[in-house]
Amino acid sequence: MTKMDKEMTTIDTDYLIIGAGAVGLAFADTILTESDASITIVDRHGKPGGHWNDAYSFVSLHQPSAFYGVNSVSLGENRKDTGGLNDGYYELASGPDISGYFDTVVNKHFLPSGRVNYFPMSDYRGDGRFVSLLSGAETQVKVNRKIVDATFYGTTVPSTHKPKFDIADNARFAPPNALPHLWKDASNMPSHYCILGAGKTAMDVGVWLLNSGAQPDQISWVMPRDSWLLNRHHTQPGPEFFHETMGVQAAQVEALATATSIDDLFLKLEASGMMIRIYEDQRPTMYHCATISVGEIDLLRQIKNVLRQGHVGGVDGGGITFKSGDRASMPDNTLFIDCTASAVEKRDPVPVFQGNTITLQMIRTCQPAFSAALAAHVELNYDDDAKKNSLTGVVPLPDGLNEFLPVTLTNMMNQFAWSQEPDLRKWMHDSRLDGFSKVVAGIQPHETDKKAVMQKFREFAAPAIGNMQKLMAQTA
Repeated sequence: MTKMDKEMTTIDTDYLIIGAGAVGLAFADTILTESDASITIVDRHGKPGGHWNDAYSFVSLHQPSAFYGVNSVSLGENRKDTGGLNDGYYELASGPDISGYFDTVVNKHFLPSGRVNYFPMSDYRGDGRFVSLLSGAETQVKVNRKIVDATFYGTTVPSTHKPKFDIADNARFAPPNALPHLWKDASNMPSHYCILGAGKTAMDVGVWLLNSGAQPDQISWVMPRDSWLLNRHHTQPGPEFFHETMGVQAAQVEALATATSIDDLFLKLEASGMMIRIYEDQRPTMYHCATISVGEIDLLRQIKNVLRQGHVGGVDGGGITFKSGDRASMPDNTLFIDCTASAVEKRDPVPVFQGNTITLQMIRTCQPAFSAALAAHVELNYDDDAKKNSLTGVVPLPDGLNEFLPVTLTNMMNQFAWSQEPDLRKWMHDSRLDGFSKVVAGIQPHETDKKAVMQKFREFAAPAIGNMQKLMAQTA
C-alpha cells in the first residue's frame, strides 16, 4: 500500500496546537489546568521540547529557571547555585535538564489526563491536517475551538540552520554541538578556535572553551556587532533580591523619563547596573534580551582577538573573507565554530487572536513561556477578540537599539492593561512564571524602603511613556 492509498484518520479536539516547544506546552498547560478542553499537539521532533532537542549539550537558560517551563510544574528546585559563574543566584536549568523536564510534563502530566493527544514526528500541513513523517499517514483534525500556532518565530539553533556564507572544503567547521566530542579524535585537536557570531550562543561557546582549558590566545571571535546585555544580578526572582530587581526597574523608568537620546538611555541603564557590555571600549549597537553574569563577562574579556570587520562572506583553511572584502588569516588547523543562527526569524507581528486562530508571540519582554501561559488564560476568560488583543499587545523582538523603545513601551502598556483587570492581577500573583508580582504584593507596611522604590516607579512611569514616544519620533 502506498502513502497515497492510505486512509485518512479523523479526530476531534478543542485546541490543535502546532509545536511542542516551550511556547506550545506553556499554552497547553494553562488550557489543561484551567478548563475541561481537549488538546491535540503536533510537532516535527521526536520528543517534546522543540529546539531544545537540537541544542548543544552545554547550553543552559540564561535567566533563572523560575521564569521558564509550564505554570503547573516547577522547573528545578528553586535553589541558588553555590560556586561557579552563577554563584549566589537562582539556578539555571541546563539543556538536558530542560529536555527531561518537558518529557515529564507531556508524559506524566499531559497524557495521563486523558484530554491530550500528542503526535511527534508529524508535519502540520494546514487546515487541520498533519502527516506522519515516518509513515506518511494523514490525520484530519476537526477543531472545535482554535488552532494555535506556537511556531511563529521559527526558532533555529546552529545544528539546524544553513550558514549564509561559503564554507570551503578545506575549512574545519562545526556547530557548538561538536565541541564536547573533540576528545574522540584527541590526536587531531584544533590548534585554534574561531567563534563566528556575536549572540548568546557565541558567548556560551567562549565560556565553555575557556572553562574547558583553551587559552585566551587560542581563540578568535568574529563579532559583527557588540551587544548590550542584561545583568543577571538584577533578574533574580526571590524577595531577598527586591532592591536588585525592583530597584533597577525603578531606575529604568527614571532613565526612560529623562534620557535625551538612545545612547544616553543605554548609558543611564548601564550606570544603574541593569545593562552591561563585554568590551567597555566598544559602543554596542545590538540588544537581544540576552542575560549574563559579571563572572561570565570577566571570563569573556580574556578573549582579546576580536574581529569586527562585519559579517562573514566565507571561510577556508587559511582564514576568513568578510562581506566587506576584508581578509583575516587564521592559524593552521583552526576550527570555525558556527554561532550565526539567528535563533528566531524576524517577522512582522500579527494579532494574537484572529477568529479561529491563535498566533502565540511575546507579550512580555524576554518571557516566552509566561507570554504563552497568559495568552491561554486570556483565551479562556475573555469573550471577543478585540478585548483579548487589547490584553495581549505583541512585544516586538528587539535587535537594534532603537527597537528597545517600542519593545519597552508595549511591555509597559501591557503591564498597565493587566493591572486594570482584577482577574489577571490574581492570576499573575499565583503564576509560577511571574517572578515579581508576589515580591511586590509582599511588601509589608513597615518596609518604607521598598515602598519608596515602588513610589519612584509610579512617579516616573507616565513621564517615561511620554519621553519614549518623543525619542521614537526622533529616530523614526
